[in-house]
Amino acid sequence: MIAADQPRQRPPQAKLLVVDACGGMTHAPRADFVDFLRRGDLVIANDAATLPASLRGVHVPSAADVEVRLAGRSSLAMDDVKQFVAVVFGAGDFRMRTEARPLPPPLAIGDRLALGPLSATVRGVLGHPRLVLLGFDGSADAIWAAIARHGRPIQYAHVPAALALWDVWTPIAGPPVAFEAPSAGFALDWRSIAAMRERGIAFATLTHAAGISSTGDPDLDRRLPFDEPYRVPAATASVIRRTRAKGGRIIAVGTTVVRALEHAAAVNGVVRAGDGVATQRLGPRSRLRVVDAILTGTHEPGSSHYEVLRAFLHDMTLRRADYELEAASYSTHEFGDSVLIERTAAVADCASTSGSPSIHCYRATA
Repeated sequence: MIAADQPRQRPPQAKLLVVDACGGMTHAPRADFVDFLRRGDLVIANDAATLPASLRGVHVPSAADVEVRLAGRSSLAMDDVKQFVAVVFGAGDFRMRTEARPLPPPLAIGDRLALGPLSATVRGVLGHPRLVLLGFDGSADAIWAAIARHGRPIQYAHVPAALALWDVWTPIAGPPVAFEAPSAGFALDWRSIAAMRERGIAFATLTHAAGISSTGDPDLDRRLPFDEPYRVPAATASVIRRTRAKGGRIIAVGTTVVRALEHAAAVNGVVRAGDGVATQRLGPRSRLRVVDAILTGTHEPGSSHYEVLRAFLHDMTLRRADYELEAASYSTHEFGDSVLIERTAAVADCASTSGSPSIHCYRATA
């Protein structure tokens, strides 16, 4: 696939590959994704706004230039900003491929980093030269203000122009807690949300601190996704229960929504309202208990996002989908095209459908 290199969230030519529960595949304009939903469905999106989480500065002991990419924290509380997990790079910027970025100078507990108006201390080195626990000086209000003034959106070399913050905020962006954009939500706009409601399709949100997608180091990338805090509103948990009781499907907009919902339902299969921290990794051995379908970007094999898709589809079907994406020149990464994938149904369910499979195949029972 081709990397999308322009920061356009909803280009008119954006494409959608629909993979139904029986393995049938359909190409469509992405703007028409609502046409593949049905009355009684519930669509859930991540309303996290994206932080300017890239901070440039200096490693004080060595006077070497560094870039710090904030990558995790323990909760979504607004005053919980004095400590972050962070990935640290040496000199360079987003115009250099992440895989080619140099390591930072050796980091040790107690080292100071001067990051514009921010002062931080290395409080822990987390099993890798790039991964640290950083503590920031000052009050929560001062830290927020300094991040807003000095930070830039985390960015990768496939987009050559520097991103503005509004480039990475979805149309429903709310609390500023994501480290990278929950970019599946770029497909949404207020017109599509209105169309859902006109057709009897419910819409709800949760908040999940979407993490970084790449560290540039294969060993560290294998640890992705890091633990990520989330919040499920009581209203969202309630509408999930009502949708389930009526036989409707739960459609997640993005892998972060899948991760939050499946973690929130880990105890007994019922989504709990409130705050949590998603610690699990989803993949081919995962049993999805909540989510029936996912609207997301096109993801490259081997990435943590792609592993989530393996929880929805058999590998053979996913390879067929990859072939369709390649053959039709879909674009990938955060500003790329999209897929709508329904969780694979039981063979008997598909055998009982007449005609060609469609997104309306009934979901497999848990």
